[in-house]
Amino acid sequence: MPPEIAALRQANGPVWLFAYGSLMWNPGFAAAEHRPARLYGYHRRFCLYSRDYRGTPERPGLVLGLDRGGSCDGIAYRLPPGRMAEALDRVWAREMTGMVYRMRRVTVRTAASMLAAYACVVRRDSPDYAGRLRLEDTAQLLATAEGSRGSGRDYLANTLHHLERLGIEDRELRRVAARIVRLDAVAAGFGVGDIASVAQGFTARGR
Repeated sequence: MPPEIAALRQANGPVWLFAYGSLMWNPGFAAAEHRPARLYGYHRRFCLYSRDYRGTPERPGLVLGLDRGGSCDGIAYRLPPGRMAEALDRVWAREMTGMVYRMRRVTVRTAASMLAAYACVVRRDSPDYAGRLRLEDTAQLLATAEGSRGSGRDYLANTLHHLERLGIEDRELRRVAARIVRLDAVAAGFGVGDIASVAQGFTARGR
C-alpha cells in the first residue's frame, strides 16, 4: 500500500470511495454514508483478463475495470470514521490482488456537491490489461470462459441485474449482453424471431 493511501487510516476528515462494480452492492464494510455519484474521465468496461476467477490461463475471461475516457455512474461510500483502517484494509485486500488496479484520487459529482474521492482504476501497464477489445471479442470471451468464481456470462448478467436494481443504465454492457444473446441464438440454430426468448434466459441468470 503506497504511503499516501496508508495515511488515510488516520485521516481526520471524511474519506470517500467511488464504487462502480460489485463494491456497489457488496462493499464489505459498514459505510457511514453513501450517495449516487458520477465520475468523469473514466468508464466501466471489460478491460481486464481474468485467468483465475472468471477464466483460466488457457482460456482467460474478462472482468470489469475503470478505464480512461467517458464517464461512469456508481456509488460514493464514506468510510466509517471509527473503523477507517479496517474498512480501507478490506477494500485494499479485495481489490488489489494481482495489482491490476491503482487507487487514485478523483472527483465525483453527486446531487448535493462535488466530492473528492478515491477510485480503483486499471493499470494499463499490467499484463492483464486487455485494452479496447472489439465488441465481438468481448462477447466471445465472456460467453465461453469460466473460472473458480463462475462464468463470464453469469458475471455480466449479475452485474446488469444489480445495476438495474440501483437504477443505473450502462448501454455498453447492454450491447455486450445483446451480442452474447445473438451468439447463443446462432449456436443453437435459432432464427431472428427466437432471439427474444434467448435474451430472457440470459437476463434471468443474474437473478
